Amino acid sequence: MTSRIPVPDGSDFPLANLPYGVIDAGEGPRLAVAIGDHAIDLRVAAGVGLLPHGAALSAPTLNPFLALGRTAWLETRIALTELLTTDRFDRLPGGAVQARAGLSMVRPFDPGDFVDFYSSIHHAANLGSLFRPGTEPLNPNWRHLPVAYHGRSSSIVVSGTPVRRPRGQVRPGEAPPHTAPTTALDFELEVGFITGPGNALGDSISADSAADHIFGLVLVNDWSARDIQRWEYVPLGPFLGKSFATTVSPWVVTLEALSPYLVPGVPQDPEPVEYLRTRGDWALDLELEVTLQPHGAAAGQVVTRTNFAGNYWTMAQQLAHVTINGTNVRPGDLYASGTISGPTRGSEGSLIELTRNGAEPLRLGDGTERTFLRDGDTVTLRGWCQRPGLPRLGFGECTGMVLPAT
Repeated sequence: MTSRIPVPDGSDFPLANLPYGVIDAGEGPRLAVAIGDHAIDLRVAAGVGLLPHGAALSAPTLNPFLALGRTAWLETRIALTELLTTDRFDRLPGGAVQARAGLSMVRPFDPGDFVDFYSSIHHAANLGSLFRPGTEPLNPNWRHLPVAYHGRSSSIVVSGTPVRRPRGQVRPGEAPPHTAPTTALDFELEVGFITGPGNALGDSISADSAADHIFGLVLVNDWSARDIQRWEYVPLGPFLGKSFATTVSPWVVTLEALSPYLVPGVPQDPEPVEYLRTRGDWALDLELEVTLQPHGAAAGQVVTRTNFAGNYWTMAQQLAHVTINGTNVRPGDLYASGTISGPTRGSEGSLIELTRNGAEPLRLGDGTERTFLRDGDTVTLRGWCQRPGLPRLGFGECTGMVLPAT
């Protein structure tokens, strides 16, 4: 099939993708779907009967559409594909198709809850080796359950939103603790999934039914202030060192679009307990990279590349673990993977790993070095799926610039 809207070669958003976002062209937030360099205003298309579920598609956020469930999502995807490949396209009113370059992007969903996992075995081993040298880098529970903590949903922002350097309590060495801006600001390369219909309080979601509850995926930069976190995290884990900002990409790539790129997960030893056992492929062959652009530099420099398929715990296992105690999932909740790192140098998903906690600074193309982020630095995450015989599907950019502390 060929799209009636031309799609440039190498675009993140071919006809096989059709990711959802929220745009603002001066008339308030509108749901939209990206195709090539353009976006389709779903309120306009649904308003003339070209798409089903018009009430949900006319909302200013994805949450009502997420609540409809998988059958409605598939019906809408089929209708969008038909709209873009047949003469139904000629019935679109003026203004329904807009150039993406002229649009402002809004956070596409309203997250009621945010959970951040710790699911990359390479990342966990890297940090364990840095902070507990000479001991087993993984804690005893790590291979038995997807370790996670609750994050703060109010500070989840859309790509392009500047991130203010946070202040907090730090303790360098044995000196008395004091309040200061972080000097160890870091990025974290992550992927998150967005939930649709959830479960009743007291019930759980099985790993095998996860596809009925996961709508799609976004790129996530879960910024981290390592010095604040280092002082506060024992015994209850991250708090102020993580809650100041989490950036998500503006387009949600649906699980349906990504299904051809699902691959077998990494071998798990020991075998997970029963509720964490899955059938089918749940790892995603998703190439990832991070660029760092110093203030005033003409372009960013790639500082790491890795692949999401190497994560130890999968999305289905994560969702099953979240709900095994009966907690209730709701439409629009965000569940992030935790930092994604690979097994080789240059595939680490954070500066603390890339620089060995500052011991081995990164040298950038402008001649400067980085142990952690400086004011004016811009960090951009990118991700794409590309396999033989299949089209390239991308996520767009997840970007943020560091502003000085107040």
